[in-house]
Amino acid sequence: MNTGTTSLPLGGIDISYRDSGPTEHPVPVLLVHGMGGDGRTWDRFARTLRGEGRRVLTMDLRGHGRSAKATSYRFEEFGSDVAEVCDELGIERVDLVGHSLGGHAIGLVARERPDLVRRLVIEEAPLPLRDGSDTHDETPRRPTPQELWHATTSLLRSPRALFAFDRAMTGPALEQFHTPDPEWWERLSSIESDVLFLRGGPTGMVDPQRLEHFTQALPRTRVVSFTCGHSIHRDRYREFEKVVVPFLMRPDGR
Repeated sequence: MNTGTTSLPLGGIDISYRDSGPTEHPVPVLLVHGMGGDGRTWDRFARTLRGEGRRVLTMDLRGHGRSAKATSYRFEEFGSDVAEVCDELGIERVDLVGHSLGGHAIGLVARERPDLVRRLVIEEAPLPLRDGSDTHDETPRRPTPQELWHATTSLLRSPRALFAFDRAMTGPALEQFHTPDPEWWERLSSIESDVLFLRGGPTGMVDPQRLEHFTQALPRTRVVSFTCGHSIHRDRYREFEKVVVPFLMRPDGR
């Protein structure tokens, strides 16, 4: 049974989360939303996972939903918030599922804390530029057409999440996404978990060439492409569930 919404003070910021409580499966699943959303985007999938006997946690990232606004929105801080929620709850091993910004955050957790993360599901997380040769990205702080479309459809489908969203993070987040991050690529191979990477196809936000470099660095990655845009779990839920649930439920060592 879901215990309702709870807050944890992490680094002076109240982070809101929901926890379905213990179940027979030893590894909980933590679901992390994308920019402009909140933990409620996972309600349907959380019910599915609970039906499979999994303990499920959802959280609102800083500046989103019921979590507090912050003075800083570095990607590393989003990742730290995810890891600290696990630490505060005494979770020693976890499966992480993240969409877009949430996918980037959980990737950082898996890189910094390989002992913590068992399985990693990254949905449509824009991959950082590798170096100055990736010049086809938009100027920092200017949303791409895909980003604008996703923001518009998200507002129509979940206005409460957009109204709670701290728009002060938009510029810094886009700038980070559009700035080369060679350290991210150099340290990518530190991830030890099995990875499922979900790509929304040509209308998504994942660059195919960078995704190829990602899979070269992490050969245990499975990539699945969908015929939709940026929000697969929202727009192609049945297909999303059909791919992700078996990955999370697969016995260790397989």
